[in-house]
Amino acid sequence: MRQIRALRVAAVAAGIALMATGCGATGKSSTGSESSGAAAGPITGLQIMVPNTPGGGYDTTARAAAKVLDDEKISTNTEVFNLAGAGGTVGLARVVNEKGNGDLAMLMGLGVVGASYTNKSESKLTETTPLARLIEEPSAIMVSKDSPYKTIDDLVKAWKADPASISVGGGSSPGGPDHLLPMQLAGAVGIDATKVNFVSYDGGGDLLPAILGNKLGFAASGPGELLQQIQSGEVRVLATSGEKRLEGVDAPTLKESNIDLVFTNWRGMVAPPGISDEDKAKLIAALEKMHGTEAWKEVLKTRGWTDAFITGDEFKTFLTDQDKRVADVLTKLGLA
Repeated sequence: MRQIRALRVAAVAAGIALMATGCGATGKSSTGSESSGAAAGPITGLQIMVPNTPGGGYDTTARAAAKVLDDEKISTNTEVFNLAGAGGTVGLARVVNEKGNGDLAMLMGLGVVGASYTNKSESKLTETTPLARLIEEPSAIMVSKDSPYKTIDDLVKAWKADPASISVGGGSSPGGPDHLLPMQLAGAVGIDATKVNFVSYDGGGDLLPAILGNKLGFAASGPGELLQQIQSGEVRVLATSGEKRLEGVDAPTLKESNIDLVFTNWRGMVAPPGISDEDKAKLIAALEKMHGTEAWKEVLKTRGWTDAFITGDEFKTFLTDQDKRVADVLTKLGLA
């Protein structure tokens, strides 16, 4: 757990531009030469690494993908394992060091992009082999069922009165989605972002006990990873950050609540550098098949995830752009 302070409102605005321009559009599959020549049968021996703790957004996405891959006989005995640490950069270093390993993939997203800079990682996502962007997801402003804040208006009123007294938790490192959202929210409601008391957790699995234990004033994270607690009433969603309301989540959007802010996160999958063209084609083809199944469409609906599927070179271009934009924002913040 780390306290993160000293953020400028001007940089928050830059973060808004990052999210609006980099993560707002749903893509389509880049079929064609990327998947030509891939084996027709199921792939075997695939391991999907999750670079943070069990229960977080990367973890739920990886396990959902692995289940569909196996259930649809696109792969067999797919293994998902967690390698947490330093906002995902421990896992990133492992992937980069596994050069040529065509049986390994890593579930990742915006949080790992930011953490690679704020944690001064020698390994960068631009060194990996991009496979596919899978989904994008709005975030949610959440509190425990025992919180005194019943609405987003209640929270904003108390937060504006004494920003430093209300701790804000997120399951990502500085520069990640759970960090950017509350900073942008502060700017949107007229709070000096330098006074925001942000507490970083290593994924939603670590964040959840802090929410349930009332150790935070509120949390910002993807609702999909806390859906069970939301539906049971243990966690109350005050607002969501997308353009539209989330199906199955009884909460208004920020815009509905007269807060001019829209924010989305994204997740995808990469492989180690230097894998063979055949292995790259095989992995992309498997994800393309998964994307086309009714089972995956049901996962998207159940989790409230938006289809944002792009593969190969298109995803590589997107990832390179995201890396540059995040680096620029964090440099302005003095965090990179």
